[in-house]
Amino acid sequence: MIKVVLLDIDNTLLDFDAYISTSLKEGFERFGLGYFDEGRMEIFKTENRRIWHELELGELTYGELLKTRFNRIFALMGVDFDGEVFEKYFKDRLYDCAIPVDGAFELLEHLKGRYTLCVASNGPVGQQINRLKISGMLGYFKHLFISEGIGTQKPSAGFFDHCMREINAARATEGADPLEKDEVMMVGDSLSSDIKGACGYGIPCIFYDRSGKGDTKGLCPDYTVKNLTDICDIL
Repeated sequence: MIKVVLLDIDNTLLDFDAYISTSLKEGFERFGLGYFDEGRMEIFKTENRRIWHELELGELTYGELLKTRFNRIFALMGVDFDGEVFEKYFKDRLYDCAIPVDGAFELLEHLKGRYTLCVASNGPVGQQINRLKISGMLGYFKHLFISEGIGTQKPSAGFFDHCMREINAARATEGADPLEKDEVMMVGDSLSSDIKGACGYGIPCIFYDRSGKGDTKGLCPDYTVKNLTDICDIL
């Protein structure tokens, strides 16, 4: 029986794509970088996914990501501008951005009281906590597992080891039995971090298929949903 639910933040609870569209358009205007259209948006999404995948594989550190991300993206766009300057602008905007995904609050309200809820997110600690606070979601969570604070990121086993240790340490102080892996559910939108990590670690998982394409790229999540509120029928 599931007792703990781990929830991803970006594009699961908070809409990262909506933030990107607004902040990039405004950033291009602010720095005089010309037009920002759907073609450039696709370049950003494709290269950003590639960069985060390199981070997940351990081929890139988070510090290197911050130094190189927009230089790489701007090179593909043909934009001549200092990527590190734009990265600072981008991070500052993200720090205060908290656009809930449709159904996020309905899901949290449904899960509250039924399960121990924990954040399981890749990213910087201060930024992610501030965004949850602004959105009004922070109070739903007992544990906040964020990669910068842990020192490793999803999909690594080390990330999930840390989650299990911290949860079981808290349970021990409450006189509760240690959790088994099959009592923890991971919920997230990323096949390469959330679902790959959960499957590799041996915990059940729900793939939030935002695109609705149904392609799990050879992975086998226990459940696939197209809307967050569909999870209410599972948990």
